[in-house]
Amino acid sequence: MQPNIVFIFSDQHRACTTSLEGAAVVTPNLERMASEGIVMRNCISNAPVCTPWRAAFLTGQYPLTNGVFLNDVRLSTNIPTLGNCLKAGGYRTGYVGKWHLDGNKRAGYIPPGPRRQGWDEWAVLNCTHSYLKSRYYLNDDDQIRQWDGYDAITQTDAAVDFINKADDDSRPFALVLSWGPPHNPYRDIPDAYLDQYPVDEAEVRPNCETPNKEELSGYYAHVTALDEQLGRIQDLLEQKDLMENTVLIYTSDHGDMVGSHGEQRKQKPWDESIRVPFVIQCPGLKGEGSTLQKPINMVDLMPTLLSFAGIDIPDGVEGRDLSRLFTGGEPDGDDVALTMCITPFAEYTGLPWRGVRTSRYTYARRLDGPWLLYDNETDPYQQNNMIDQPEYAALQEELEGYLIRLLAERDDPFEPAQFYIDKWGFEVDEKGAVPYTN
Repeated sequence: MQPNIVFIFSDQHRACTTSLEGAAVVTPNLERMASEGIVMRNCISNAPVCTPWRAAFLTGQYPLTNGVFLNDVRLSTNIPTLGNCLKAGGYRTGYVGKWHLDGNKRAGYIPPGPRRQGWDEWAVLNCTHSYLKSRYYLNDDDQIRQWDGYDAITQTDAAVDFINKADDDSRPFALVLSWGPPHNPYRDIPDAYLDQYPVDEAEVRPNCETPNKEELSGYYAHVTALDEQLGRIQDLLEQKDLMENTVLIYTSDHGDMVGSHGEQRKQKPWDESIRVPFVIQCPGLKGEGSTLQKPINMVDLMPTLLSFAGIDIPDGVEGRDLSRLFTGGEPDGDDVALTMCITPFAEYTGLPWRGVRTSRYTYARRLDGPWLLYDNETDPYQQNNMIDQPEYAALQEELEGYLIRLLAERDDPFEPAQFYIDKWGFEVDEKGAVPYTN
C-alpha cells in the first residue's frame, strides 16, 4: 500500500532556532513530532538559497546538473521531478505556498501543465515575502487572489482541505506545503506572536556580537507561528487515522545568519546558514524518538520519497535513497554532505565557495584557497577557525580529499561565477542576481 506524503518546509529556518536544540523559542509540535519520529541532527542545505534548493529538492540533482544555481530562474520541464513521478505513480498531488521555480516574474501566473512539475491541485504564487498581504493563484484560475491574514495560517487551511479530500478519493496523496516565513521581513506577523518575544528579551547566540534584537524576536515569532500550523496538520492526520500510512516531514530550505558571525541571511557555509531542522515520521519507522547524526543532503529527499512510494528512481538522480536509514535497515554511520555557493548574488557579495559537512566537522574552500575549518563538537558556535593550523593539517587534508572527490563526482571544476553564468546563458545585474519583477 503506497503511503501518503505530506512534506512541509519553511523558508530560512535554521536548525538552532528550535526548542529541540535548546533555543528559547516555543516549538512544542516539533517536539511532539520528534518524540514520535526521527530527528536528523545534520540535515545540510546543498545550496543554501531559495531557488537552487527547491530545484535540488524536486529533481534530486545538484545545481550544476539541473542548471539552477541562482534565484529567479525557471526549472527545466525536461527533467524528471518528484511531482511528475508521484503523479505517474498514481498519486493525487498538491502544492500550496511559495514556488520560486518559474523565472523572474514573481507574481506571474503559472498555467496548468509542465511548468507545475506534476502538482495538480495548486494554491501557489511564484514568490512573495509579504506575509500579511500575500497573494496566490488557485488551480486553473488565472486571476490572482489574496490569502486572508497571515498567509501561513490560510495556506495551512488549504492544506487541510487537500488532505480532507482523501475521504472521497481512494488514491494516495502527496502534498507539499511551502511556507514563506521565517524569512525576512521578520516582523510581518500578527502582534499576538510578536508579543511572545519582547525585543529586549530576545535570545542572542554567543557568536552574534552586534545583535539586532528586533529582528531576532520577529524571527522567533515566525517560528512559533509555524509550529502552531504544524500542529494542525499533525492533529488532522491523527484524527483521520492517516498517520500510520503517511510519510510526514518538516524541514527548511536553508537557514539564516540573523547576525551570527556578523553576517545576514544565507549563502554562507556557517551552520546558521546550511544546517536546517529535519524531522520525519514514516511507516516502518525504527528508533522512534531518536536523533541520528549522519549528515543528509537535500538532493536525498526526492529519491527517498519515491522509494517510500514504491516508485522507480529515475536515471540521473544524484541523491541517495535514505528510506532504509529511517526504517532501521542502514546504520547511523558517518557520511559527508556537499554544500556550495556557485555564483554569489544579492546580499552575499563574497567569493564562491565549496564545502563539506560531516557529523563533526565543517570545511570550506573559496576560490582563493582554504577558508574555514571547525570542530562542531568542541566548538558548536564555530568561533575557532582551525584552517591552516599545523596541528590540524591531517584533518584538513582529509576533509579537502572529501571535497575533491565530491566535486569530481559532480563534474564541478570550481571556476569563478562568470564561468557558470556564461555556460548557462544567464543575465545578471551588478550584484550577480537575475533581475526580477514582482
